[in-house]
Amino acid sequence: MEYITLARVLHVLAVVLWIGGVAMVTTVLIPAIKKIKSKEDRIHTFEQIEGRFALQAKITTLITGITGFYMLYEMDAWSRYLDIRFWWIHAMTLVWIIFTVVLYILEPLVLHRLFKKYAEENPEKTFQFMHRAHWVLLILSLITIIGAVAGSHGWFFIK
Repeated sequence: MEYITLARVLHVLAVVLWIGGVAMVTTVLIPAIKKIKSKEDRIHTFEQIEGRFALQAKITTLITGITGFYMLYEMDAWSRYLDIRFWWIHAMTLVWIIFTVVLYILEPLVLHRLFKKYAEENPEKTFQFMHRAHWVLLILSLITIIGAVAGSHGWFFIK
């Protein structure tokens, strides 16, 4: 069995679960929660659902990182970081770093506390800001996925 094939399968599966979850939170969960009338219910519902997804996101970003760096190592593909045609590898790394820092460092140490504080003071503004931030991350992730699928199949947008 080729371990690189297993790594690729796990990598794609983890990305599907991770970014698919981000898409669900961005396009379904946050808009639905913003319609809840009670401030307390809105905050409680969001924390309950997002908290469960945070565990899934932590696991899938960990798998994504391990398998991604393993594939780079096995293929000795580090030089791709020096070739602009492989911009999507930079993008994958950047998206992974952003989410990893948010999930493992910022959310538990800073963002959870800030969310509760600002959601209590001004829930509409807080959820609006959070929704925009999720859209930015989702769009960046989708652009990265498009580039990675196209680039890994030899279709380079840059000559």
